[in-house]
Amino acid sequence: MPDLNFLVESAKAVPYAAAPLLSLGLRIENADPAEPIHSVLLQCQIQIEAPRRRYTPGEQARLSDLFGEPERWGQTLRSMLWTHANLTVPSFTGATTVELPVPCTFDFNVAATKYFHGLEHGEVPLCLLFSGTIFYEAADAGLQAARIPWSKEARYRLPVALWKQLMDLYYPNTAWLSLRRDVFHQLDEYRRKHGIGGWDQLMERLLAEARVEDPRQKVLA
Repeated sequence: MPDLNFLVESAKAVPYAAAPLLSLGLRIENADPAEPIHSVLLQCQIQIEAPRRRYTPGEQARLSDLFGEPERWGQTLRSMLWTHANLTVPSFTGATTVELPVPCTFDFNVAATKYFHGLEHGEVPLCLLFSGTIFYEAADAGLQAARIPWSKEARYRLPVALWKQLMDLYYPNTAWLSLRRDVFHQLDEYRRKHGIGGWDQLMERLLAEARVEDPRQKVLA
């Protein structure tokens, strides 16, 4: 029966996809180098191991929405689910290297987006948990199927700069916000009533008005 092990060797941004996409270079090795693998229906759960890195004071401030104040991080700083990835691995014998596509989002309602955006530099410690089905040729038994146990995993430290590069590639100088529809309609009505052309100009005007109403904002601006 196959016994597969996994190793992430590289990561890169994929240009021109329908949505932001990372590609992880994944090496797969079978314990029996002579056993033919027909294919693998691979499933992967990717977790961010947040406690496995250090944070600057600026990062701690930006991540307060996720983990609270830094003095509480001993209780609140936990690993979090980032995303799921799936791949059909073609036939191989011994070992093979494939590209695992990892879908990403710039939606700030998603905790992982807030986490990545809050980091300045360094690396993000990831844990990849594998499952799925292996189809293989067994001697005198033909095509067989076996499950990949959840104990199979791999770790990788993803450069923060690569994630930022990916978002700059798909959303240059842009961030996405999700609003309730009633709030959006109020903003849109305000924008049209005052003859404001774009949403950036609307937000700039609202921020300027807030500074006038609150003298403390003049000092902070």
